Amino acid sequence: MNEQLLAQTFVELADNLVADFDVIDFLRLLTDRCVGMLGASAAGVLLADRDGDLRVMAASDEQVRLLELFQLQSDEGPCLDCFRTGTPVAVADLRTETARWPRFVARAQLHGFGAVQALPLRLRDEVVGALNLFRAVPGPFDPVGTPIAQALADVATISLLQQRSTQRTTVLNEQLQAALNSRVLIEQAKGKLAERQGIDMEEAFTALRGYARSHNRRLSDVARAFIEDTEPLAGLTP
Repeated sequence: MNEQLLAQTFVELADNLVADFDVIDFLRLLTDRCVGMLGASAAGVLLADRDGDLRVMAASDEQVRLLELFQLQSDEGPCLDCFRTGTPVAVADLRTETARWPRFVARAQLHGFGAVQALPLRLRDEVVGALNLFRAVPGPFDPVGTPIAQALADVATISLLQQRSTQRTTVLNEQLQAALNSRVLIEQAKGKLAERQGIDMEEAFTALRGYARSHNRRLSDVARAFIEDTEPLAGLTP
C-alpha cells in the first residue's frame, strides 16, 4: 500500500472546512482512492436523504452505480443491511448468499463481482450511509485493508458532519438534500454530454469533473450550466 497516498487521502478527506465544499466530488474522491489503494475492483457510496431513504451518491464506475441502483430498487443486499444495522457486512464469496439476497447476487455476478464489503458511514449512533467495496474475484478480505477502509469511511462521515451546529440534524439533512439535488443535475449532464459527443457515461463524468476542477468551480454548477446552455464551457471534452 502506498503510505504517502494514504496519508494524502486522509488529509484531503478532512480538508473541507469551507462552507460549500463539493459533496459529490468529495465522495467520488473517496471511491477512487478505495479502488486505488485497497485493491477493490469498484466502490460506491450511498447516503440517506431527509426521509432516511438511501440514494446513490458516488461510484467509481458506471457498472457499480447501476448495481447500487438495482440494490436499492430490489430492497436487498449487503449495503442495505450495513446501513440498517450500522455494522460492517463482508461477503468473501457472493455465491454463498444466493438465499439471502437472490436478486442482488445474480445481478452482482452479471456485472462481474464475486465479493463485497459494506462499511457504515457512522458517527457514534448515527448512520448516514454506507461505503461499499466490490471485488471481481472471491476470497477473504485483507485484514489490514479493512480497518483502513473503515477509517476512511469514518473520516468521510466526520467531514460530512463537520458543519453541524446546535441544530445539527437539520443542517445535515439540508446538506445531504442539496447533494442529492446536485447528483440529479450531474446525471442529466452526463447523459447529455455522452449523447452529444458519442462517449460513455464514465467518460462524460470525467470530462465534467475535469472541467470543474481546472476552472475551480463546483461540479454541480458546471452541470447546470451545461444542461441549461447558459455559457459556452469551452474545452469541455473527454
